[in-house]
Amino acid sequence: MKKNDQITLEITGLGKDGEGVGHYNGMALFVPGALPGDVITAGITKLKKSYGYARIVEILTPSKNRVEAECPVANRCGGCQIMNLSYPAQLSMKQDLLRDDLVRLGGFDQGFIEGIMEPIIGMSNPYHYRNKAQYPVGRTKDGEIQMGFYARHSHRIIEPDDRNGCLLGNAGNTRILLAVKSWMYQNHILPYDERTGKGLIRHILIRQGVHTDQTMVCLVANGTKLPDTDNLVKKLREADSSIVSIVMNINHARNNVILGAETRCIWGEEVITDTIGDVTFDISAQSFFQVNPEQMEKLYSKALAYAGLTGTEEVYDLYCGIGTISLFLAKAAGHVTGIEIVPSAIRDAHKNARYNRLENTDFYVGATEDVLPKIMEQRGKHADVIVLDPPRKGCEPSVIDTILAAAPEKVVYVSCDPATLSRDLKLFCADGSYELKKVCPVDQFPHTMHVETVCLLSKKA
Repeated sequence: MKKNDQITLEITGLGKDGEGVGHYNGMALFVPGALPGDVITAGITKLKKSYGYARIVEILTPSKNRVEAECPVANRCGGCQIMNLSYPAQLSMKQDLLRDDLVRLGGFDQGFIEGIMEPIIGMSNPYHYRNKAQYPVGRTKDGEIQMGFYARHSHRIIEPDDRNGCLLGNAGNTRILLAVKSWMYQNHILPYDERTGKGLIRHILIRQGVHTDQTMVCLVANGTKLPDTDNLVKKLREADSSIVSIVMNINHARNNVILGAETRCIWGEEVITDTIGDVTFDISAQSFFQVNPEQMEKLYSKALAYAGLTGTEEVYDLYCGIGTISLFLAKAAGHVTGIEIVPSAIRDAHKNARYNRLENTDFYVGATEDVLPKIMEQRGKHADVIVLDPPRKGCEPSVIDTILAAAPEKVVYVSCDPATLSRDLKLFCADGSYELKKVCPVDQFPHTMHVETVCLLSKKA
């Protein structure tokens, strides 16, 4: 087998980026756009020693779960990987993915995992769920301004369908992008060129408060000033009446980080607000806030149910961010302490606690392994429940050691990556002092390969 050969291939699984996976003469082949159950004619595009890549030449027998993607650019845009897989099949695949990682990487018995895993929590309408979108700005070969999403594994911009926009984002985002594009043309403003470092506008960030009907537009600029801001404000307000905040973020860095350190208000408020249950949050351009509010509330409600709070517990929320889980739990706990290494997030958490008049919370800046032991020693109090929601890379072993030393009755682990979750759960259960009691996947990101999970660990008697 060599490059450009064509073979008949049955697709039996999905890779981590949503590519179909089949095997031919013992070699794994990854095929973008292919689905489990497809039988295809595959054209070989690249070969390594033990695996390779191919493209679909023809679908000979389609998978029973194959559907026509609702978005006309789904196969080119990098925002969705599996929109051509029926939604029930997506949910089933994510449940299987989590179970398999817990068995393969976590070392848990498959029968045990199947006995404690709850059915995945999906959405009744898995479209237009994102309350945040970040659109890179660039130019076509003809010099026209582009705003869209990057194609898979590239920085080539794919613009959403003009009529419907991105089917995962807010339907009004297209009008906002057109308003910014019109302002740029009128003022001869060039998009940022990452090859030269020149050009002014890098990204357009749009955030919505879904429950408050508030919208923020943030222009990420390779500069400190924007021209003709009165006209910009006028165009944006005419495009979307829900806009209450227009800000600019300054980013001169020659890297792929979207936001710089400084944000300035151009018009309106510096923040928008939104709610989780009956807790209200201020959200700035740089705040971390879950992008799917409907599923976020289900996720946090499941974490609250696993914590089993009665109103007296001492709870620690690690990686607390702006306090989203902390304040959600505070309504049912005796006291909640949040720990986060990002100072600006802790400032927001304090502000959100005051805004909601939740006096049974406090927040500390620093690394968990440094801060948690000091606080517990100062207070002389036992940790009843520890909740953690780490980044995709999971926990450092030192954080797990610190949690084990604190010996809480329960640990509620919220994860955005089944692989690192499985690795960490193995460490939590290694010495036999904790056992995994419950696992529940939540579909926060329909039409993508991502899956969130809530787990309950209990200390053995």
